[in-house]
Amino acid sequence: MEDILTHEGEADERREKFQAFIDERNFREAKNFLSTLNVVDIANLIDGLDPQTGVALYRMLPKDVAAEVFAKFDPEQQEAIIYASTDTEIRELIEDMFLDDTVDLLEEMPSGVVSRILENTGHSDRSMINQLLKYPDSSAGSIMTTEYISLKKEMTVSSAIDKIKREGIQSETIYILYVTDENRILEGILSLRDLIVADDSKRVGELMREDVIYAYTLDDKEEVANIFKKYSFEALPIVDQEKRIVGIVTVDDILDVIEEEVTEDFQIMAATTPTDKPYLETGIFALSKHRILWLLILMISATITQKIIYNYENILQNVTFLSGFIPMLMDTGGNSGSQSSTLIIRGLATGDIKSRDWYRVVFKEVRVAMVCGLALAVINYFKIYLDGIPSNVALVVSLTLVCAVMIAKIVGAILPMVAIKIKVDPAIMASPLITTIADALSLMVYFIIARNIMSI
Repeated sequence: MEDILTHEGEADERREKFQAFIDERNFREAKNFLSTLNVVDIANLIDGLDPQTGVALYRMLPKDVAAEVFAKFDPEQQEAIIYASTDTEIRELIEDMFLDDTVDLLEEMPSGVVSRILENTGHSDRSMINQLLKYPDSSAGSIMTTEYISLKKEMTVSSAIDKIKREGIQSETIYILYVTDENRILEGILSLRDLIVADDSKRVGELMREDVIYAYTLDDKEEVANIFKKYSFEALPIVDQEKRIVGIVTVDDILDVIEEEVTEDFQIMAATTPTDKPYLETGIFALSKHRILWLLILMISATITQKIIYNYENILQNVTFLSGFIPMLMDTGGNSGSQSSTLIIRGLATGDIKSRDWYRVVFKEVRVAMVCGLALAVINYFKIYLDGIPSNVALVVSLTLVCAVMIAKIVGAILPMVAIKIKVDPAIMASPLITTIADALSLMVYFIIARNIMSI
């Protein structure tokens, strides 16, 4: 936490210094200051300016830096720069950008801007961009780049290094190299390090590894992210059904996928419809639209508890003490279910838990529920008894607590795993839905125990 605060403090100090140059209209010093920073920090500082000033400063950046900075801008800043650029400038910008960054740009821009960009893109690049745009948004093909270096088995180390020198500037990464045959069938991989330390006369085929891990173009990008997490890759080859390599996915693209997935899960778990638009840039009505459907569903489902209370109204009339404990029992059950579901959903996301492990998960949650439920029940019994409430009421509430915690934890563990089985995002089976189910079951148990113990 201290490191994060230190980093944020440095960022604030940088921004204040940069803003002082802008306020003084001292663009020369602002440019010199930007030249000392990395591309991400440059993009963040320029993004904070009004579009006109941002465009002016962007045009002052060195050509070899400008394309990388542009790829890091927010869509609004990118759009402003495109509108302010000549056709020649756009052409040079697109030529300097990696294809996957260009595809990301086109997906965010209005149709008018997209048309202008494509008009100033070379024929071969435009053909490749159109191909990438046709892949489903959730697929590996949609996030891959076609800019990689491929080698042949018969090439010597010397000729391979010459090729890397010629083509490396146009490739997204040169640290991992791919060996293909004349039909682009993926045959092996090797690292740049393996190539550099090898004898110049050695053949690529002697150095390559044949046990290549790859993904298909239509594989879900979340599955690709899991491969990266499992093997700590820097890049992963993407092939078609004939095992012809068509592109690679790099780790920077996967970090974006992981961030999107985590954000989406948080939104679903909070019972809102996922959206990729930043919170502060989303209108009130748009936010309301994303939330109201879930709120409506949960409100209607909550009427189940109302019907249960109505059916057992005679018990509440005879023992009025019981009604006062309903909120506590429901909250405890809901919190218990949330604890379990959060851990299970996270375990499913990281691969620590598989759907086939359901019986182990349930068995463990039952034991945890027994420990937690009994501890809460004992404390609750003595608290209620010391408050002067009859001991039979204290017993009913305490027994219900054990059952409520047990029910909620089992439901919280099972529902996410059921979601995986029926191919639904397990985050949907999160706090609000589990709370509603656990509340209804806990209330039924409460009244059944009360009726039997108190003979109502």
